[in-house]
Order: sequence, then C-alpha cells, then structure tokens
Amino acid sequence: MKCRFWGLIFATLFLLAAAFLGQSQSPQDLPTAPSATKQQAPPPPPAPPPPVAQPTPNAEAQPAASVKTAPIPPSEKPADTSVTPTPPPAAHANAASSAPGDETLSTIRRTVNEVNVVFTVTDKHGRYVRDLKKEDFRIIDDAKPAAEIRSFRAETDLPLVLGLLIDASNSVRDRFKFEQEAAVEFLNQTIRRSYDSAFVVGFDVTPEVTQDFTDDTEALSIGVRMLRPGGGTALYDALYFACRDKLLRVQRNTPVRKSVILLSDGDDNQSHVTREEAIEMAQRAEVVVYTISTNLSGSGSHGDRVLERIADATGGRAYVPFQLTEVANDFANIQEELRSQYAISYKPADFQPDGRYRTIQILALSKGLHVRSRHGWFAPSQ
Repeated sequence: MKCRFWGLIFATLFLLAAAFLGQSQSPQDLPTAPSATKQQAPPPPPAPPPPVAQPTPNAEAQPAASVKTAPIPPSEKPADTSVTPTPPPAAHANAASSAPGDETLSTIRRTVNEVNVVFTVTDKHGRYVRDLKKEDFRIIDDAKPAAEIRSFRAETDLPLVLGLLIDASNSVRDRFKFEQEAAVEFLNQTIRRSYDSAFVVGFDVTPEVTQDFTDDTEALSIGVRMLRPGGGTALYDALYFACRDKLLRVQRNTPVRKSVILLSDGDDNQSHVTREEAIEMAQRAEVVVYTISTNLSGSGSHGDRVLERIADATGGRAYVPFQLTEVANDFANIQEELRSQYAISYKPADFQPDGRYRTIQILALSKGLHVRSRHGWFAPSQ
C-alpha cells in the first residue's frame, strides 16, 4: 500500500514539474519550424510587366561619337553632324551647350548672325598696341562694311583654350629633347589654374593625345615628356584632328581665345587630308595657329612656307628660329601675343545662312598700325 502511495506521489510531482517547464518557455525561445517560416514570409512580388518597346531615336538624339585618334578625310566624313560639326563661328559656343536633340539648337543656327573675331595690333616697329577703342577700327565683311559693332574688348586677360601639337617624327629626333623642355616652360608660364585649359598632342603617322584638357601644368608637362620621336609625319591630319575633335567641341558661355601652337618642320608625308582642308577646319573652329619651325636653317624651306601659310590663314604667326636656343624665345613671344589681343563682335551687313565662306578685313584707321586676324569665317547653313 505504501509503495503504491509513494508511486502516486512521484507520478503527480513529475506531471506538475513538466507542466511548469512547458509554461515558463516562451514562443520566442522555441525553434521555428521550416513550414512556419514559409507561412509567415510575405508573398513574392508579382512579376513585372514586360517592358514597353520604345521608338528608336533618330541620329541627332544619339550620344556624341567618341574622340578618334586620327582625323577622317573630308571625302570619308559620315553624314552625322555630331562627328564633324560645322556650326558658324558666332553660334558655336551656344550651339555646343545645347543637347543634340534640343530643338533650340536649330533655332540658334538659323537666327544668330553675329561674328566674333580675336585679333592683334602692332605698330611699325612690331610692338603690340593695347590701348585702342572700337572707333579706331573699320570692319569689312565680304567686301561690305559691317552693319553694327556689337561689342569690343581689349582682352589682355581673356581665358585661353590651347592645343600644343608637337612633331614627334624621325625628322626632329636630334633636337627633340630641347624642344620638349621649351614647350614645358611655355606651358608653365602661360596656363593659369582654374582659368585656362590646354591639351597635348604628339604626332608622327597618327596624332596621339598624351594629355587631354586640363589646367594642371604638371600633368601637361608629363604629357609633353611622354612623347618619343619615330615614324613619318602626318602634320595636316594632326591639325585637322586637334581642331575638329578637340577645339571645335569646346563649350564655353563666355568668349575665349582658341589657339594651337604647332611645333614642326612642316614636311608632311603621311596625311590623308590636304593642307587647305586642315586650314579650313581651323577656321571653322575659330582657332588661331602659331607655328614654330624646327628646321633651324632659316633658309625658307618648303616646310617653312607650309607653316607660314597655316599661320597666316588663321590669324597667327609663323616663327623660324635660326638656332635651337631661339625656340624658347619664340614660345615667349607667343605668350606675350596671347596676352595682347582684342576681341570684337559685329553684325554683317548682308547676312545669308548659305554655308558660304565670307572674308573678314579689320582695318586700323590710324596710319602705321597693322592688324592680324583670321581672314574669314563660314556662314551657317539652313
């Protein structure tokens, strides 16, 4: 009887203890069954609807073509104007800042009839004259006096956008190192941080950008020192490329001076474009080209005459040093001229958007003064 009694006592205590433990363990302390997890998870989101087909954009809405390392000859240029744009000189700065598909772009091309020209004035001794007014000049556009002078500024401090083109062909190997150092010194003295911008192109058979647009003179110096001579000479291709693919695409809301410093012997034996085609592209891009001959003969060689033609047609100046040490002096003279220029804006008397080349003459009314500027511009076309 006692055994049975104690058996009942132990059984009762065991059941009470099991019940107490079951109540003290919360649901959070229990492992969740996989099936429970599946039930508590939110339902998967509905499958997205198939994408609606968009119409294919036209050619003008496509992104601009990437910059190439060699110019395209005019006979092979694609029809897409985003690759070889030819806006009028006055309209380029505003047109470039518009989106390719923006309808205001065509409006600007149709209505802008203002021409901007940067020029220099020297006296009979070749010294720069910096204190003239707009009343001291007369402008002849396409054999007719300009209808109106819109603005005139003595731009001794106008922002500079510069391309440095260095001949890296075999023909300049023996003096290449000195020319590099002279170019580096020129950049250090000319380019101002947060104000000016420059790029470096070396060329033999093809142009090579060793430093793109920057205001960092140290980076520009590295770009110059990277160049190594070798190969043939494609001078016209290099100038065409620098003007079309670099300077023609410059987007600025304020006037700038766009210039190229071309260091070469002028002997071209590899280009796909002609000299006159390269000059035309420089004129379309409103670029003034300064040339420094590396012939060092001073005898008026064929190459020197080529460089003189390029400089004269774009409103620049050709330098022909007699000694290697004079190359640095020529760079210094170019630097002085870049800080001694005028900028004038005028309305032509007989503006026609016909895409035709129009001549420009800027005449100083005082005797003994000589004006140097580009010889003409290309009107926009409808």
